[in-house]
Amino acid sequence: MGENGKDGNEESEEKADRKWEEMLQEVRVAQTGAQILFGFLISVVFTPRFIQISPADRTLYDVTVVLGAVATGTLIAPVAFHRFLAGHQMMPELVRAGARMIVLGLVLLGITVGAALALLLHVATGSGIAWAVAGAVVFWFAVCWLVLPWIALRAGRRRATRPEA
Repeated sequence: MGENGKDGNEESEEKADRKWEEMLQEVRVAQTGAQILFGFLISVVFTPRFIQISPADRTLYDVTVVLGAVATGTLIAPVAFHRFLAGHQMMPELVRAGARMIVLGLVLLGITVGAALALLLHVATGSGIAWAVAGAVVFWFAVCWLVLPWIALRAGRRRATRPEA
């Protein structure tokens, strides 16, 4: 029995419930952004100018729309996981799977934003610099969304394992 007369499994479930709630709050921001971007991408095909874009830009558009759909679906996936697993005492497993889906969804969303930016800048300017700018933006996302959290995690682990003075 753990503290307050609870067994370890119950404490684990409560901790997982708390983590799940935190994850849902975090992913709402990304889901909203992905859905807005995807909605915008869908509407572009119905504009008069769309038929004037080059075949290469049309291919980039197609890839970007598919990426947007996959990113949106991936970011919404934790909700489906919850529906299937709720009530089966699998909250820790749900949290682990949900966390992986959110990270994958963020990566896909970053790539989608980069592809959409490349398309927009290329159509607007006709310049190859669009690819460099989009690449720089995706690199910035990778730094902010992946590298900096990884650095913070490593620093935290080092502090946790450092002997007390």
